[in-house]
Amino acid sequence: MPAEVPDQKPRLSTAELQELLATVPCEPVDHPLLVVGVRGYYADKLGKPKKNDRNLYDDAIFVHTPFVTASYNANTDPSSYRKGQGTAEDTKGMASLKPGLWPVYRFGLHGKSKYFALCQTGGKVTVVRDGEPDYEDTGYFGINIHRGGYNTTSSLGCQTIHPTQWDSFISLVKDQAQRLRGADWKGASVTYALVERSFL
Repeated sequence: MPAEVPDQKPRLSTAELQELLATVPCEPVDHPLLVVGVRGYYADKLGKPKKNDRNLYDDAIFVHTPFVTASYNANTDPSSYRKGQGTAEDTKGMASLKPGLWPVYRFGLHGKSKYFALCQTGGKVTVVRDGEPDYEDTGYFGINIHRGGYNTTSSLGCQTIHPTQWDSFISLVKDQAQRLRGADWKGASVTYALVERSFL
């Protein structure tokens, strides 16, 4: 069964986006190449009512620069649940990126097919792992921003874009990096701000 996706792209005015970023907090002028994730953006329309679900494209991602703002149907959660404990690879719980400001993304190659994506190589992030109770963990976990799938959101904690919109997303981020950084665009830092829908 295909992973559900809304029949339209998410929409926020510039003023709404600025208000949303104030909850992080984040000044766009300090982060000219900014990707914004809104967890649970479509929580009222997909999955269980009033609930942010997994393995659905019920979230939103925006690209925001001084020159453009664009939106994409996305997923900011892991595709499934796996309760665990501690930080050992074979016992730890499934990871969900903690809301916050993460200026740690760089252009790089993702996955076995090694395609161009935004990779968490510039610093540590904090995730919340499934457990009893859930618990935080901070480190380098490869919480990348990459292309999702049709039958699954393809995430072990990564932020994924619906496959029909992926090429548009990564092309725009690359274009804006080139516009802002010129020949040094590949080394550009891309800041990711993740917020919860309750702030809208």
